[in-house]
Amino acid sequence: MNDSLLPPLLKEIQTHLQQGRSDEARRLCEPLAQSDSAAQQLAASQVFQQLGDFDAMLAAAERAVRLAPGDINTQTRLMESQIYRGRIDAACARLAAMEQAAQQDGRLLQHVASLYLHCARHDDAHRCYERAHTLQPDDPATLYNLASSCVAMGETARAEALYTRVIALRPGDHDAYQNRSTLRTWKADNHHLDELNATLARLPADHPGRVPLGYALAKEYEDLKDHERAFEALSTAAQHRRSRLAYRVEHDMAAMQRIAQVFSAEVLQRRLPQAGAEPSLFVLGLPRSGTTLVDRILSSHSQVKSLGEINSFAFALMQLASGPGGKLEMIDRSASLDFARLGGLYRTALESHGPAAPLLLNKTPANFLYLGLIHLALPGAKVVHLRRHPLDSCFAMFKTLFRMGYPFSYSLADLGHYYLAYHRLMQHWRDTVPDSFHDVDYEQLVEQQEAVSRALLRHCGLPWEAACLDFHQNATPAATASASQVRQPLYRSSVQRWRLYERQLAPLAEFLQAHGIDCS
Repeated sequence: MNDSLLPPLLKEIQTHLQQGRSDEARRLCEPLAQSDSAAQQLAASQVFQQLGDFDAMLAAAERAVRLAPGDINTQTRLMESQIYRGRIDAACARLAAMEQAAQQDGRLLQHVASLYLHCARHDDAHRCYERAHTLQPDDPATLYNLASSCVAMGETARAEALYTRVIALRPGDHDAYQNRSTLRTWKADNHHLDELNATLARLPADHPGRVPLGYALAKEYEDLKDHERAFEALSTAAQHRRSRLAYRVEHDMAAMQRIAQVFSAEVLQRRLPQAGAEPSLFVLGLPRSGTTLVDRILSSHSQVKSLGEINSFAFALMQLASGPGGKLEMIDRSASLDFARLGGLYRTALESHGPAAPLLLNKTPANFLYLGLIHLALPGAKVVHLRRHPLDSCFAMFKTLFRMGYPFSYSLADLGHYYLAYHRLMQHWRDTVPDSFHDVDYEQLVEQQEAVSRALLRHCGLPWEAACLDFHQNATPAATASASQVRQPLYRSSVQRWRLYERQLAPLAEFLQAHGIDCS
């Protein structure tokens, strides 16, 4: 087939995929995978990715590289395919070679850094950004990327200076304003409210920059204890963001309800026998519930290495459970998988990340959806679930501008429905697999740090180490919305913070309480 015919064919394939006709999409894709065109192999790899066939995705990418070995697109696709297939070590070996070849190319170095981040290699990414900055010190995009990397590395003062430099060079980079606002607590004699309000006033009513500027304003108003203006700026920005999303919370609610139905007590009894030491450790829960804090506490232990927020379990599941239909059909299929193979795929991915330790920590919050599968596929895995006061939990998400994911967080109504579905699913896990995970209450951890930390280590089968109390001295990178906070000792100001906005959050509280969730 001529490459010129690719666009209409791919459009047809996408139509089949969107309408759940995966068999027809695969049939149309097969000739691409048999061609001697690198472009067609790349297209085939992308379709196989959407089908969840990561073996075929990787095979097509390997063929594309053989056909066009010097092409950056084929190299990138191969590394992305290796990441999906759980071969992080192979991807990083190729990245190291690409990095060496790109030492005089600042743009390519930043591309390499972005791929390192997909492998949770923040140190390697930071090195690339530093080199790119040396090559092009006044390039706003380079400065922005280096600033974001500095946040993850704990270099907050430098990150603030870099974001300020970005704004000076490129005043229309509104994300830089918002990122800078998160780095410290602003004071009456040191803030950016005038600058933010003036910048916002110059934008058209429908400009997307109103979202990050609004979140920045809300953060700085809150720091200055002007809670009325803070909530007004926040709700306006969140509404603007929500209006641009096609998201429907009903779909997530239906998925969580189906998970509870499919993973019944009878299904969850099919657990595999434990064989040998299990390296898997999960910290999960809703975002902004304290998962990063517990990750830092645990990874301060000499026997724990944190891999951060990795998608390895979800990728292993997609590889085995993808097929016709949508999310609900995939949930149905997931209850009859080869659980031993699922566990094996996940362990292989863990090992390929490189760090060797008795326990390897996966801090992806949304893994709470897979607690039943973790129970079935990884006997002996240690699981820690974070929970927080419902209104503090919802408001913490509402006031966070997530770059990716969590589309339910931009509406208090969506948050109420999502929280209710999450609450019911977690209760289902407690009723059916109560010994498979350990609940940690954020408020109790803040008030009784040592006692809760000791219980946490006991659950993980770890001896006590005092370093876990000094988690803020943990030098490992942190690439979450809490990156700045976890560099500080434990503080109590986030507990009962919702009361500052009790009037504005009253409808959410009424909804949750009407459905049996205690918000007192």
